[in-house]
Amino acid sequence: MGSTSDIKNNLVMEFNGNLWKVVEFLHVKPGKGNAFVRTKLKKIPGGQVIEQTFRSGEKIDDVKLLANEMTFLYSDESHYHIMDNETYEQIAIDAELMESIKDYLKENDIIKVLFRDSTPVDVEVAPHVVLEIKETDPGLRGDTATGGSKPAFLETGLKVTVPLFLNIGDKVKVDTRTGDYLERVRV
Repeated sequence: MGSTSDIKNNLVMEFNGNLWKVVEFLHVKPGKGNAFVRTKLKKIPGGQVIEQTFRSGEKIDDVKLLANEMTFLYSDESHYHIMDNETYEQIAIDAELMESIKDYLKENDIIKVLFRDSTPVDVEVAPHVVLEIKETDPGLRGDTATGGSKPAFLETGLKVTVPLFLNIGDKVKVDTRTGDYLERVRV
């Protein structure tokens, strides 16, 4: 049990019978009245985002989760199969839990799985991933200065907007939080 003074980014708490992760928070002390904490919470699992205000000093139920680095092996119709990097134990996670990160996963990628009482409740990927362009319009020489862009499909099926000079087979860095192209990666 904690209080609103313990609220920080990525804190996981139990609220209204569900687990929520703090995405943003702001301590507000108005000129008149009591202080309060304005938060943006993300439901885990599920990803629903809500805004919630707590009175200063209000008790909150913070939850301790165990984080494990694991290797993504493969997926089938309803499950994603992953392996613990220390014990080599393999487990299957429901596809619903992986919905938010599936477009950034390739076989043998390392992911962080959060467990509550040996049950996986959330998964996280690195903030940036490198993926290969599998389908896009041909690139043209000299199109680096115009600042134009075109759609491209990456090896995982993710569609991003990339600069005109990129071609099929080029590797690009993608931000997993926004899904935006960041830069071309030379190999």
